[in-house]
Formats: sequence, C-alpha cells, structure tokens
Amino acid sequence: MDTIQKAEIAAAAARFVVEDGLEYGPAKRQALKALGLPPRTALPDNEAVEDEVRTHIALFCADTQPAELLALRRLAVLWMTRLEAFRPHLGGAVWHGTATRLSDVYLQLFCDDSKDVEIALIDQHVDYEARTVSGFRGEPVEALSVHAPCRELQETVGLHLMVYDYDDLRGALQPDSRGRSPRGNLAALQRLIADTPEPT
Repeated sequence: MDTIQKAEIAAAAARFVVEDGLEYGPAKRQALKALGLPPRTALPDNEAVEDEVRTHIALFCADTQPAELLALRRLAVLWMTRLEAFRPHLGGAVWHGTATRLSDVYLQLFCDDSKDVEIALIDQHVDYEARTVSGFRGEPVEALSVHAPCRELQETVGLHLMVYDYDDLRGALQPDSRGRSPRGNLAALQRLIADTPEPT
C-alpha cells in the first residue's frame, strides 16, 4: 500500500512541478494536500518524482518542452559566460533536461569570497536579491536571485546563483544516486546543447 501511495504522490507532485513550476519539496507537500493525505505521510524520493516528471512531459508537453529547455540552457550559457571567473556550474532541472518555461535556472558558483560575486553583479548593473538557503549538503549558503530576461521565451526567468567556497567544488561533482553528474560547467553544458537535436 505504501508503495502505491508513494507512486500516487510522485505523480501528483510531478504535475505541480511541470504545470506550476514548483520545486520538488513544495510539490510533494502540495501533492499531499491535493490527495487529502496527512502531512506526515511518507513521501517518495526525488528520483521517483523526477521519473514521473519525465513521464508527464512526454505525455503532455512533448511538442513544447524541448524548445523551452533549449532556451533555458542557452540563457544559462549566457550567464555562465558572464560569471566565468567564479567557476559556474549548472544544476537542477535545466541541467537534467526536465525543465519547462516555468522552471528557474540554478547556477552554483565557487569562489573565495561571496562578496566578489555581488561586486561583479553590481559592476554589470544587475539587480539581485540576497538570501541564505540550504546547500547541496544541507549547509547554509548565500543565494543571489536575479530576474533574467530570456529573449527566446519572451519572458523573465528566475536565476539563482548559489555561492559556495572554492574548496566545495570537488565534492560538488560527486555522482548522484543514479551515477550521473549532478551539475556541469560551461564546457559540459555547451557539449550537452551540441549533442541535443534541434527542436522541430
């Protein structure tokens, strides 16, 4: 029963991810509400939700999602080039290929002083909002959020710059539970774009 229930939660969460642009955690909590389940109900892991996201995209967004993903990846290339001094790496749905036009772009930066990133944004006349979020090991990290215009989508996209210490870079490249690289640098992203067929 628990397995069936988790599958239902994952499928409902995937709908909120794709159709409302929610991140996995909030999407799972929203799924519990939508299914009328108690808040302490056991939740599926992120891998199960990601599988359902891919299924949902294949069923309902196959004609639009590839072009939207490509637009977001090209936007990431633009910003990674602008911030190349801070060793940017792309993660999240845009890196893994499950992003839609509602998805935000998440870049991890690795540098000796987070203030250097803020100075670079100020020098480039970029408005940003600073806050503290949980990093990839649960540690507090500074996040600088930007409203980034995306010409291809003709709208503004949320761009989040997570600022880590330079020494965190090695650990950031450890494979995830499925043996995949959880994030990629500019060269890796450019290879990914080059290896992906152009959307029709």
